[in-house]
Amino acid sequence: MPYSISFFFLAELAGTIAFACSGAMTAIEKKLDLLGVIVLGVTTAVGGGMMRDILLGELPPSLFLNPVYVLAAFLAVLVLFFLIRSRILAEKYLSAEAYEAILNLFDAIGLGIFTIVGIDTGIAAGYGDNLFLIIFLGVITGVGGGLLRDMMACQTPYILKKHVYACASLAGAFCYVGLLKLLPREAALSASALLVVAIRLLARHYKWNLPVAGCSKA
Repeated sequence: MPYSISFFFLAELAGTIAFACSGAMTAIEKKLDLLGVIVLGVTTAVGGGMMRDILLGELPPSLFLNPVYVLAAFLAVLVLFFLIRSRILAEKYLSAEAYEAILNLFDAIGLGIFTIVGIDTGIAAGYGDNLFLIIFLGVITGVGGGLLRDMMACQTPYILKKHVYACASLAGAFCYVGLLKLLPREAALSASALLVVAIRLLARHYKWNLPVAGCSKA
């Protein structure tokens, strides 16, 4: 990755942990065992970046060359698993609604940060002038891990039905590309990631969804 220990490294680390927790919570909700929780959590955290690297022709993907993010995801999943198993986050203290809200928050944070990281990676690879490509890279980095998570958990991927998921990533991607011309990268990253998080949280609260052809109970 093109980051040293910097604001951007910490932002990507935060996104990794958020997505790892999102994947782990989905696995726990599906009653998978410890290995299943680890696999789903780590895959959610690094899956989007792996898709991005393959599209860019960076082989093997950076997760194998720089395993710090895999390790961070692994540790985050273990901590969350044992917090829930030890009843610190048991159902008596955490309602189904609260559980869903926390899962959505983790997912929104990961989506926002990874969308921007995907764009930055495309720019660093020399494709800064190809707006279609870098925006696509941003979106696939943002939604790729969640897509793999949902497919492995045998549920319809969020990007196909749930609360303008991919649209939030697109909005953040366009915002970041525009703000890069006006603001320092740190400020542009923060503002764009926060926009994605805000859209996701508002969409969940107000039940925003794109129109469907027939009646939907989702």
